[in-house]
Amino acid sequence: MATDASSRPIAPRRAGTGRPLPQADAGCVERWRTHQGELVDLLAQVRERLGGVASFRLGPQPTVLVTGPEAVQHVLALHPDRYVKRSHRARLLIGDGVLAATGEAWKRQRRLLQSQFTGKGMRRYEERITAAARTTARRWAGHARTGRTFDLGEEMRRFALDTIWRALTGHPLDDATAHELASVATVVAALPTLPAGHVDARDAVADDLARIDAVARRAVDAARDAEPGPDGPGLLQVLVDAVGEYPQYTDQLLRDELVTLLVAGHETTATTLTWLYLLLDRHPAAREEALAAGRAGSPERREAIQALVSETLRLYPSAWILPRHAAEDDVLAGYTVDAGTDLLVCPYLTHRDPELWPDPEHFDPRRFTVPGRRPTRPGAYLPFGIGPRACLGQQFALRESTALLEHLLPAHVPDFRAVPTGAAYSITVRPDGPTPATLTAVGTGSPAR
Repeated sequence: MATDASSRPIAPRRAGTGRPLPQADAGCVERWRTHQGELVDLLAQVRERLGGVASFRLGPQPTVLVTGPEAVQHVLALHPDRYVKRSHRARLLIGDGVLAATGEAWKRQRRLLQSQFTGKGMRRYEERITAAARTTARRWAGHARTGRTFDLGEEMRRFALDTIWRALTGHPLDDATAHELASVATVVAALPTLPAGHVDARDAVADDLARIDAVARRAVDAARDAEPGPDGPGLLQVLVDAVGEYPQYTDQLLRDELVTLLVAGHETTATTLTWLYLLLDRHPAAREEALAAGRAGSPERREAIQALVSETLRLYPSAWILPRHAAEDDVLAGYTVDAGTDLLVCPYLTHRDPELWPDPEHFDPRRFTVPGRRPTRPGAYLPFGIGPRACLGQQFALRESTALLEHLLPAHVPDFRAVPTGAAYSITVRPDGPTPATLTAVGTGSPAR
């Protein structure tokens, strides 16, 4: 008798619809609960046993897991009106910002921001991104001279936060603001463990939210007073100016949009860069190949460095799981999906499908530089999502990651050594050369999968 999985349908087949969805056996879920596994472990089992569209039950209603590229494309890109985004788990922090907004409000907010992150809008931020990268490179050089120990993840967060702050306000990030905005990371980390009730959850992080609100209020007031930073006005000025045309942009929505851009604009980039350095430690030849691709500043080297980032995002996508809700009945990859069903699109597992990505667990940036090494099927690669709700800042994130690596990779070699007591990982970064001084960075926790 099968104990791991079966093809038991979740509902009787109806005439004129697709086939019943295959469903993971209850025993599979129960064993996962007993072993207190991560959610991704259960999802990986469901995908492996039942394929790219399958269901499982964690409660009274089934959840559909979507990892097959055609089904991913169907849900996210082709029919976003049928598979909608509901309340965002970070709404406590980001309020009604574009990441959590829905319906006409989302369309309006997305339209206003879209032009700022493509084409001419991105060129406006190029010098600000480069300035933040240079600041980080100088800080690392200073650490190397003094032998100071630092937290690698915190360094990446400081860089990414500096970059998005310059883009939003026109000002470099100062130490006082950085200290106050550390509350953003604190709240993000606390979200999965907060009480279910909105009031209790807000009370649990009230002090951190108050600090974030104070920073946002000062930034909005400065933009409203037309106080441009040394690099000129920032994106926040665009939002403040929109109030005349869109009265919906109240002080609260301006705050929500600012905090949304801060969260989306630095947490994922920082995590990606931290993962990249961990991967380079295990695969040092990848760094050498990227630097050997061309001289500093050449298109060839930039392409090779971008490939490092792209391959890191394949293994550890910015959004590893994308929840959706079926707003109406549909047929997905030949299977019936009833209105009201919750779905989980999982880029993490799509990117590790051996039918799409040969040797998927191996870090190989050449997938993104050698023709024919990566799948071209729509839905096979989606580190920032796809479709109308794809991350609008993906070009910004890729450019800032590449800019930092263009400065750091030639000058410093990542070299992870013995883990100090109480640290989850450590890194020695030494200036590249025959007589390197050592620079040790200690991580206080491994990046979340």
